[in-house]
This record gives sequence, C-alpha cells and structure tokens, in this order.
Amino acid sequence: MPDTRVPRPRRFLVCEPRHFTVRYAINPWMHPDVRVDVDLAREQWQALISAYRAHGHAVDAVDPVPGLPDMVFAANSAVVVGGRVFGSLFHAPERRPESDHYDSWFRGAGYAVHRPGSVSEGEGDLVWTGRYLLAGHGFRTTREAHREAQEFFGHPVISLTLVDPYFYHLDTALFVLDDGGATGRGNNIVYYPEAFSAGSREVLRRLYPGAVEATRDDALAWGLNSVSDGRHVFIAPQAEALAVRLTARGYVPVPVDLSEFHKAGGGIKCCTQEIR
Repeated sequence: MPDTRVPRPRRFLVCEPRHFTVRYAINPWMHPDVRVDVDLAREQWQALISAYRAHGHAVDAVDPVPGLPDMVFAANSAVVVGGRVFGSLFHAPERRPESDHYDSWFRGAGYAVHRPGSVSEGEGDLVWTGRYLLAGHGFRTTREAHREAQEFFGHPVISLTLVDPYFYHLDTALFVLDDGGATGRGNNIVYYPEAFSAGSREVLRRLYPGAVEATRDDALAWGLNSVSDGRHVFIAPQAEALAVRLTARGYVPVPVDLSEFHKAGGGIKCCTQEIR
C-alpha cells in the first residue's frame, strides 16, 4: 500500500491574467499569430485559485499591469525561503519591468527584497527542496545567479544544466513532491531526465533514487509544471499517465486545465509563487 501522504498548508502569490496575451516569442511555445482566448484564460486561472483555496491554501495577489502580458507567471518573480526574498532579473527585455511591480508588492507586505545582479528568473529556475535549492541554467538563469543565491540564502545550491529548449526553465522539467516541511524528511521529486545534461541526470539520480522519472509526453503535457502540497498534486489534466503513476505513489492528483497559458510557455507552477 502507498504511504499516507500529509498535505501542508501553503501561501501562494499570483497575478490575475487581465492583460494576458501572446504578443512576442521568447520560448518555443510562443507564437504571436496564435489567438489567445482571454476570457477562457481568466476562467482557467480562477479555477486554479479556487482549487488552492478549496485545499486549504492561502492565496495573495499582485495587481496586473497593462503592457506586461507575462506578469501572470508569478513564479518567475522571485524565490522566497525563510521569509527572505531573492528577486528576479529577467533574460528577456520584455519581462524586465515585471520585477519592479513584484518587488513593490513584497516590500509593501513587509519583506526586504534582494535584486540579483545576474539573470535569475525566480522559481522558474530556483526550486526549494526543503534542504537546498536545485537551480537550472542553460537558457535563462545564469550560474552566476546560482552562486549569488547561495550567498544570499546560506543554503546549498545544486546547479543543473538544461539542454532542451522546450524545457527552458527548471520548473517545466522538475517539481518537488514533498519538501518535508520543517524537517526536510520525505523529500522527493518528479523530473524528466532528457531535459538535463548527462552529468545533471546523474546528480539527480544520486540525490533522488526514489524519484518519479517522467516521459517526454508527460513533460510536453505540462505535467512537470505542477504544484504539490505533499499530498495533493495540482496537475495539468493532459498529463494522464503521470497522474496515474502519482496515484500509485499515494498522491492525489487535482487536475486543473491551464491550456490557454501553455500557448505562452506556462502552466500551473508558472502561475504560482510560493511564499515560505
């Protein structure tokens, strides 16, 4: 029988997709000639927020800003560990103004914010595991930012090289199932091995011998851009096979369709910043 999984209440920061559209291309998923159904996007986003609240999670929101269509992808704004905020410096010029608005929200909520000096795209590439940060590089966030994050947080940062442009952020190729809360125990991940260099795959296998290894189909269905509270996994309904494997491990998939956001190269985790 699978182990009993225990959920842990989380606090999330999100941004309403009031101005969401695809007007430029900064990843392979984005095609400005493909129409975005803005009304459907807002319905899908609201369904995600409702699912979080129905499962006992707190949700805060930053106000969207006209002219910043990707601001809905709140995960890229920062990584927050122990109440310390390591902000973002975006790779694409189109997204750089987002950082000011997120930094203002954090400061207004009483947090000090560190703005990195090197390109760093928040939880897109910096994933807290409960014991250390897994950090992606190769397309967006730089290795210099990994070193900066380690100095800022005082937690080990493990650099992983991404090699497939379709999985340009770490959170499109890997997510944490259970960060173990205060103890760090019970920690495990799901990841798509072929998104990583050979050496990085070996690092992940050594660190997580019990991990769920996903397929390319799982990853292309946005199944790796999921959010877990330790029991419930908020996951794209298109990732059916991965949901079955998670159920066998004792997790409870909560399907939430964000298919309109896939057109911009984003999904559930991209829309979700966790405040720890």
